[in-house]
Amino acid sequence: MNPLQHSTPSRVTTSSLATEVDLLYLRAGKRGLVEHQEPLMRSWSARFENSPPVRTLPSRPGQSNFPGMWWSATTGEHVAFESWLKRDQLMMLDFSPTVTGFSCHPFWLLWSANGDVRRHTPDFFARLRDGTGVVIDLCPDDLTAPQDTQTNAVIVAACASVGWIYRQVGVLDPVLAANMRWIAGYRHPRYDNEGHRPRLLKAFATPTPLLHGVDAVGEHIAVLPALFHLIWTGALTTDLVSAPLSGHSLVHTRTDTP
Repeated sequence: MNPLQHSTPSRVTTSSLATEVDLLYLRAGKRGLVEHQEPLMRSWSARFENSPPVRTLPSRPGQSNFPGMWWSATTGEHVAFESWLKRDQLMMLDFSPTVTGFSCHPFWLLWSANGDVRRHTPDFFARLRDGTGVVIDLCPDDLTAPQDTQTNAVIVAACASVGWIYRQVGVLDPVLAANMRWIAGYRHPRYDNEGHRPRLLKAFATPTPLLHGVDAVGEHIAVLPALFHLIWTGALTTDLVSAPLSGHSLVHTRTDTP
């Protein structure tokens, strides 16, 4: 059963969530970052895509997950992640042309249920080009315990009450993940070769096998990084889902605006 289909708990209704739910987040103070808590209806417009994580992401010998920092080509800043699964989701946010910024564990959602204070920190917050906020939770099917239906309902309704989108995402398909990790290695602007770019766009004006087009431009070692960067930026397009990238992958100059 999809947890997003459950009704909102009677204690907290969609119309009242802006006053019943608080956000706890970090913001700059005179002596560094300090915790700040206020109702959702007063804090929802904050730039949470720039927020530091509200909880620590521990790193110790022998732990099963691998935390780190993702350099974002979208913002030019680093974003923390606590596992490779979450790194892959940051990678996809960075690749999306509709996303202008994103953060990991941006705030705590706090509310009362049956006399207890409940809380949840989303995995990510993203900002879309039209200004819409997106709250995202990673829910791997093989790692997630049965969902707390009231928690899910509160999160869904809280987001809806302030115009945010709420999404639950799973683990990336292995082929897509492998292709994206390769392409992401060329996301930095240093790979944007002004000399090769127009020639590559011309070489792939019609769908052409990857290496055939590269051969028409120049030496592989010089041209391939520029090609992969153009795929990352969306100037060139190819199938990243059906099969691993290879010299036979059909590449095509994108004619629409990403």
